[in-house]
Amino acid sequence: MTEENAIDNKEESEDDEIIKEEIKIQYHWYFIGFVTTYFLTWAIPGVIFFLYIFFAFVPFFLETTNFFLIFTELGPLLSLISFPLVIVICDVLHLVIATAVTRFWWNISQNVSPTKDGIIPRNIRSTTSNLYHIRSFLIKYPKYAITKGMFPWLFNWAFNSIGATKIGKGSTIEEQVVGDRLVEVGDNCYVGPNASLASHLVEGIFGNIYYFTVRLGDNCTVGAETALAPGSELEDNSYIFPCAASLKFTQNKGFNYYFGMPIRKIFSRKIKDYLDLTKEDLKRSEELELRYKERNEK
Repeated sequence: MTEENAIDNKEESEDDEIIKEEIKIQYHWYFIGFVTTYFLTWAIPGVIFFLYIFFAFVPFFLETTNFFLIFTELGPLLSLISFPLVIVICDVLHLVIATAVTRFWWNISQNVSPTKDGIIPRNIRSTTSNLYHIRSFLIKYPKYAITKGMFPWLFNWAFNSIGATKIGKGSTIEEQVVGDRLVEVGDNCYVGPNASLASHLVEGIFGNIYYFTVRLGDNCTVGAETALAPGSELEDNSYIFPCAASLKFTQNKGFNYYFGMPIRKIFSRKIKDYLDLTKEDLKRSEELELRYKERNEK
């Protein structure tokens, strides 16, 4: 073997080596984000609640010695009736402040490195990778505070306000593991419980992160326990039955029913058997669909 061939083989072997670097976990940013998002969001509601307890509830209700005075005098009665109202106001205020603080950190991270579609290597240090994990951490608190709280319907407003998603009017997104970033949902859509609008997906145990927008058109329905992979796009009037899943970058033609893993169009006979429909029901559905198309063409 000549010296030139040996050098070429050495260069090829070096190129074939997998580059591995430890991910820089910036604990101070996680700590700052947690402290500001969690403690600050409870500060103002907590002050309001304890002011009410010490200056209204305790003196007018708890310190009333006569039981009948609670219902006959205005002060004790108002303090009792207003108790649940104060709790609701404090909870709503807590969610609003949590959204505002998260939006503040989110906008700062966007100014450093905007969120965009692409593949993020996990074995190479990068600003994109660091901010991806920091955003994932920050977004979790307002998400679960809202979805598991008294006002889950505030999810659309909160995440549209933060800027992590774009959800249209009249759309409902039930509780799910993901669906909090790079998601665009049209008007009058429904995403069932435990469905996954998975805009980010890890290939293998230590693989790269596929990070692509999941888009739903208008009047789409995604059944429960359904997973949409990164880059999936559903056109208007798409209906996906429960327990289905799409591959990455799946695109459909809309105005159809889909099922299975990976999702595929279902035939009229299977729809009829699945939903226990009669021929008259299918005919009426086709007529309504035809009217809808004609109205949109006008």
